[in-house]
Amino acid sequence: MSALQALIDQIYEAPFLPEKWDAVLNNLASSSGSASGTLMVFRDAAVIQHKTTDVARDYIEEFMNDGWQSSRRIQHYYARPCYGFVQAQQYFPEDVLRDASYAAMQTLGLESQLGAIIPMPGGELAAFAFNRWRDLGSHEAEAVDYLNHVHPHLARAAMIACRLGLSRAQTAVSTFEALGVPAAALTRTGRALASNKLLDSISDIVMPAAFGGLALASPAANKLFQQAIAHALTAPEGLVRSIPVQARTDQPALVVHVLPLFRAAADMLFGAEILVAVTCLKSSNFVPSPTVLMGLFDLTPSEARIAAALAAGKSLKEAAAGMGIGFGSARTYLAHIFSKTGTHQQSQLVALLKSAQPLAPPPKSS
Repeated sequence: MSALQALIDQIYEAPFLPEKWDAVLNNLASSSGSASGTLMVFRDAAVIQHKTTDVARDYIEEFMNDGWQSSRRIQHYYARPCYGFVQAQQYFPEDVLRDASYAAMQTLGLESQLGAIIPMPGGELAAFAFNRWRDLGSHEAEAVDYLNHVHPHLARAAMIACRLGLSRAQTAVSTFEALGVPAAALTRTGRALASNKLLDSISDIVMPAAFGGLALASPAANKLFQQAIAHALTAPEGLVRSIPVQARTDQPALVVHVLPLFRAAADMLFGAEILVAVTCLKSSNFVPSPTVLMGLFDLTPSEARIAAALAAGKSLKEAAAGMGIGFGSARTYLAHIFSKTGTHQQSQLVALLKSAQPLAPPPKSS
């Protein structure tokens, strides 16, 4: 097994066994040339959960104990959403960057920071940050590329972790039902071991199939779904693990997520090796906007920017010009977006994206 595949296994195990986040963050820190790694979950601009490696633990815990309730960085993100992992020193204005956490980092001898802020379907924000020792200089482009390669896996794992509250899940499928998430646990061959009533309630969309399996009613979506099931425990390049299902007159658009379960996470679900969870895109929830395309559909940062521009009403030529790339490159990105979202025309893509509500800013303090 490659080191990358072992890391991906850890990422998908961590939502069910929160102590595994330590290994994930340490592994990501080491692989990106960083000294520390942190995962924080925000609701509005307040930290509600966190995990961190040893180097940063003392100062993070100090902030938690002192009631660190808000972050100007999160406020800046709401105003100017970013995509994927970015250099904090390039993304944040100086007055935002040099906050109390930055001063504490510098006291420890840390400087360059790579971070990603990922909106979650429940309204939370999952923020990953990796800090490097000052004497090593800034993170290289290769480190950014590496973290963006695993970004879709982190986004899916963070989504599950947020819904489970970063606490141990004894019976994930039942827990998901309590949280309002249709879900099923499958064997590696795709046979359903357990499903909750919410999944059963959309059986005309996620349907029983031969040999105890599951299928999607939409032929195009089902093709991607069956590929994801068949290869869930491997990591072939380009595999789509988040499958969009177009809205119908009686049903909003859905995204069906296929998550592999490894080691102890699989043991906890009595031999299940695949978890299927469904996100409903409807106005009554915080729902994905273009800023969460990377997590929903495994888009790269460039693909997400193209998709967001098209959803905003720009033409492909305008989107390309805005990104400073050629029209040919934009067409290539668009072809990848079509493949990953199960759409075939720009109008279909825009309709899918517009089924999501825009990212809502946090409420203003009185």
